[in-house]
Amino acid sequence: MGRFFSQWLILFFSVLLLAPPASRAADYAAERNDMVESQIVGRGVRDPRVIRAMKTVPRHLFVPFWSVPEAYYDRPLPIGEGQTISQPYIVAFMSELLELKGDERVLEVGTGSGYQAAVLSHLCGEVYTIEIKPVLHKSSAARLNEGGYKNVHARAGDGYYGWEGKGPFAAIMITAAVDHIPPPLVRQLKEGGKLVLPLSKSFLFQTLAVVTKRGNKVEVRYSIPVRFVPMTGGALR
Repeated sequence: MGRFFSQWLILFFSVLLLAPPASRAADYAAERNDMVESQIVGRGVRDPRVIRAMKTVPRHLFVPFWSVPEAYYDRPLPIGEGQTISQPYIVAFMSELLELKGDERVLEVGTGSGYQAAVLSHLCGEVYTIEIKPVLHKSSAARLNEGGYKNVHARAGDGYYGWEGKGPFAAIMITAAVDHIPPPLVRQLKEGGKLVLPLSKSFLFQTLAVVTKRGNKVEVRYSIPVRFVPMTGGALR
């Protein structure tokens, strides 16, 4: 009975998050352009490929239907399961920090709604994205499939351990707060590759860190303060 009820809940919330009301048919191109110009370019993001990706990906299709009117606001939004879709500026800024050229293989830890993966799909060759929460994995995978993001590969699992067999990755992004740099992810990073993550000993606030792999060592550069939900799974062991 318990297992059946759990499966029913996953199906119910997945359908709820994916429900396509008429408001989703709108293009929101003007709102998206305003979002990019005021929130992203206006704050200093300069990579033309990142700017183009942010103007292209329809953020309103990656939020629950009740949040569609707020999809282009300058803030994160709840997506269920205690998780959020990041503020647009943070999505763009973290993408820019990876310094992608177009043909790389990238790992994202924490698919969430699928929005960050969709943005990355315009910036690299292949995106591998992992989500630990089954409800979010199911809904985000469906969104990415329906959106035609054929170079995005999604699976459910504990992203702390990466995606064995698909690396090494030119870049890795973690979209949840951690208090240390995960060794399994460093091992799956290419020489010279970058890992971008919210890092802090406190889960109240973090600092975006850019970790570059140099042989058996890493170089860490700190950037702006951020606030992400804590990473679970292996990160807490």
